[in-house]
Parts: sequence; C-alpha cells; structure tokens
Amino acid sequence: MDKKGSGTFVRNALILLILVAIGLGVFAFIRDGSPPTLSLTPESNVASFNTDFTLKITAKHIGLKSFSASLSQDGKRVDFLQRTFTDKPMEHTEVFRLPRDAAFKEGPVELTVVVHTHSLLSFIGRGKTSLVRKLTFDLTPPRITVNQGVHNVNQGGSGAVSFTVSKPVARVGIAVGEDFFPAYQQKSGDYFCFFAMPYDMLPSDFKPRIIVRDLAGNEATQTLYIYAIPKDFKFDKINVPDNFLNDKMPQYSSQYPQEQSPLDIYKRVNRELRKQNVGELRRVGLDTANVPLWSGPFLRLPNAAGRAGFGDQRDYFYNGMKIDNETHLGVDLASLAHAPVPAANDGHVVMAEFFGIYGNCVIIDHGLGLQSLYSHLDSFDVAKGADVKKGQFIGKTGTTGLAGGDHLHFGILISGVQVSPVEWWDEHWIKDNVLKHLNKQQ
Repeated sequence: MDKKGSGTFVRNALILLILVAIGLGVFAFIRDGSPPTLSLTPESNVASFNTDFTLKITAKHIGLKSFSASLSQDGKRVDFLQRTFTDKPMEHTEVFRLPRDAAFKEGPVELTVVVHTHSLLSFIGRGKTSLVRKLTFDLTPPRITVNQGVHNVNQGGSGAVSFTVSKPVARVGIAVGEDFFPAYQQKSGDYFCFFAMPYDMLPSDFKPRIIVRDLAGNEATQTLYIYAIPKDFKFDKINVPDNFLNDKMPQYSSQYPQEQSPLDIYKRVNRELRKQNVGELRRVGLDTANVPLWSGPFLRLPNAAGRAGFGDQRDYFYNGMKIDNETHLGVDLASLAHAPVPAANDGHVVMAEFFGIYGNCVIIDHGLGLQSLYSHLDSFDVAKGADVKKGQFIGKTGTTGLAGGDHLHFGILISGVQVSPVEWWDEHWIKDNVLKHLNKQQ
C-alpha cells in the first residue's frame, strides 16, 4: 500500500473511531436518561433528634448505585448514613433520624443528601443528584400550662380542659389509653380539648395525659389530675326471635354471602359490622370544626320515654342460648311512630346515610370534636354538608338497622368515641364542666 492509501486508511479509521465514540456517548446519554429524583419529608425548616425524615429516591431509567447523608454545622461535618445497592433498584425509601451522638447544638445546620446511579457517564457527573436542606436544630421541648379549674369526669362521660403551649406544635391533644383526642387552638391562643373516660375503664386506670409535639419533633407530656366518678351500668337480656332475624337480616345478606342462616348473619352483623361502624365513627369524628358551633344544653327528643341507657350491658339469647354480648352506647328514646326528630344543637351535618347497624343515620358536628348521632331513622331530611339549627327537624324515628321497634337511638361522640348523652341535656353540668374551660378561650 502506498503512502497515499495508507493515509486514507488511517484517516477513515480515525473517523470511524470518532463516530463510534460519539455513538457510544449518545447511547450512554440516552441510556442514563434523566438524573434520579429525590424528595425529603417533612418539609419543615426545623428539626431535632426526634424528627423522622423520609427520603424517597427514584431512578427513572437505570438502577440506583448508592446514596449518602451528612450533617454540617460551624465547619463540622458528620457523614451519618450510607447505602450501597447491589441489586440496582429503581426506587428506594429510607426513614432516618439525625445522629444523636454527633453532639450538634441548637442553631443552624445543613443536611446534605447525595444520590448516585449506575451511569456510564458518571465521570462527567451524570447520574448524580444532590439535595441540601438548611434547618434550624431545635432541642427544646414545648412547655404545657394547664389552666385552673376542677376536672371531674364520669365513667363513660365527657371531660374538658384548656391549656397553653409555649411554641407552635405539629400535634396536640389528650391521650386516654389507646385513644387520642385532638385539641384545637382558640382565638386566645390557648388550646381546648374534649376527652372521654371510656365506659369500660376503671377510675383507678383513668390517667389522661396531654401530649404535645412541636414542629421539630420534641415532645412534652403532662398528666391531668382528674376526679373520676365511677358509674354502675345496667345488665340486660335481649331475646332474638326468628321474626326479628327474618325481617332484619336480608338487608345485610349481601355483605355476608357465605352465611346461609339469618342467625349466622346476625352474629356477624352484631360483632363484625358493629366493630367496623365504631371504627368509621372515629374517622368521622375528625371531620370537625375547630371552633364551637353549639350553645346551651342539647335537646332531647320531645315527649319520649327512655327505653335503654348508655353503657347497658346486653346478653343476647336465641332459643334460650347465649349467642353474644355487646354494650349499648347511646340512649334509646321512644315516642310516637315516625316522630319528628329535632337537631339537638346547632351544627354541620357530616353524615346522612344508611350506616350499618345504625340504619338510616345522621351525625351532626358541633365543633371541637363534639358530635351528635341520630339513628334507626325512618327517613332523614338533611344532606351531608348542610348547616342545621337547634330544634330543626332532621328526620323521623323508625326501625331501620338493628332496631327492634320504632325509636331514636341518640348518641354523643367525642372525637368519634361514644359517651353518655345524658350530661349534654343538663345545663348545670355543661356550665360547671365545659363552659368554665371554654369561655376562657372566647
């Protein structure tokens, strides 16, 4: 080959190499796609050793290789979290807290997260994403000051308290056993909270605690000093006849298609559906105004006789055999058939529908977690979202749900927990146990 031919060959080879290199670069660029995305919550600009951060990383085209997290303050940097992935996942979620043993002090800190993917172009910075969050390190828990006032609570009844908190909060309320009752900040800046003493809790076990968590995750608690008043609840025997089962169970048969007999359906309705309904009441209890919507004592169904009380312990029998035991968590009131039912107080309708064991049911929110329940209605004349006034007719008594005869099952709930309605008919009880705490906030 002459020199001219040799030069042409070399030139063509170089061009080919350049084109291959360009092609590989384009391939690598296309293969890598967009850089990984990451999000870090909470988005608050304050943090503490108790803050639970959640990091979510997504690689859209190629797998994740590694990530690291570091914390810096006044020139001091601590690498406290590192992960390397061998299986090249496309996404990863990590929950972490800031390092307690790093001895950082209160004040400004900088949190940095760096993520790498298996990029072919990592040598030029491809496949890398960084997030820097400037935070204020807050290690001081909030202070709680309970406003003065005597706190008496009946077993199965309602309680109220107001208190101040020294700093903004993310969560505030009262814990009673497994139940949590949110508190609501009022115009004064203080917090007001309704809470309940469960009907099945012994007075000696009733130790409500205010729990406050600030925006940084610092938590403070304070036990309330309560005089718990014990109550004796009635025991009752309920016979479940065949005509009741045959009349009532068809409305629930679609929920339990595997059950063949009305009795078997009834057992599941009275146990399982009742429990589901109680859980739903807790969810509805959070659908509440943060200010009081009511005033004065609550109305009782006019000219009605009491048929069953709150907390009644009921043993259910079929053909002489005990088949169940449940607790009646309301007051049954009987008047004339299809008697008009008034709203017990001003409020906002948060439920108006057929609701499990309760049949046609209306729930009215009165604010601050306080709600009233009207069930077994023949019909209702309000819709969810409507505002109602005390005494306004909202429906008619009936026999829907598990009602054995025409009556109104009336209930009061505190953040979804059912309590005795009788207290709320008593003007003096409201004045002594609620308004003396609530009026301080107005």
